[in-house]
Amino acid sequence: MNTPVLNASSPTPSVESTAARIVLRASGISKTYRETRVATRVLENIDFEIATGESVAIVGTSGAGKSTLLHLLGGLDVPDSGEVHVAGQNMSALSDAARGDLRNRALGFVYQFHHLLPEFSALENVAMPLLIRGESAALASASAREILGQVGLADRVDHKPGELSGGERQRAAIARALVTKPLCVLADEPTGNLDAGNAQAVYDMMLGLKRELGTSLVVVTHDMQLASRMDRVLEIRDGKLLPRD
Repeated sequence: MNTPVLNASSPTPSVESTAARIVLRASGISKTYRETRVATRVLENIDFEIATGESVAIVGTSGAGKSTLLHLLGGLDVPDSGEVHVAGQNMSALSDAARGDLRNRALGFVYQFHHLLPEFSALENVAMPLLIRGESAALASASAREILGQVGLADRVDHKPGELSGGERQRAAIARALVTKPLCVLADEPTGNLDAGNAQAVYDMMLGLKRELGTSLVVVTHDMQLASRMDRVLEIRDGKLLPRD
């Protein structure tokens, strides 16, 4: 399959240049939330790394800190201690603008709810990260159209989110995460709002695109059947990240 969205001339950090093929590394990160006088330690001294093209599932009970960890790994929040390195850069040491630029170039995000902008078409939603990056409208549109075709939405590019089914909206959200050709996609319960059939189809698609594009994949999920399809399964227990028994 031809994949113009993988043009090697893109400014996205190259896989080959990433030290030891580790695209994302967390070292000793901890996070505590404070409400009035009550402090709750959610994560404690967590080490994590993911290599190029690897898939990892993170599981745990509700409230264990799965989403918190994903936000820290993606630079959407900062740890109280420890460091997160993406494409060899320490996220905590960057300015807000530089951290946002690194997220745009190196990471893709998928959530339980698609977060597509309702007033824009699927094509416009998927092109948005490239426009934010500064690419021309023509190039952004061409890349968005290509990746939408890869997720099976070639005939739905002009439809707005309200005109798409739940599964189609989530596929469009995945296309948006992949259109920037990220080194790693971080997905937080990406099938949690779908029925079993659509959830299976979305996972099949995500894993197929991961293999085809060489993108690493970190998935927070409560579904152990789906988690078992990842290369590794890790569990958050008592603030620690441990191999799943």
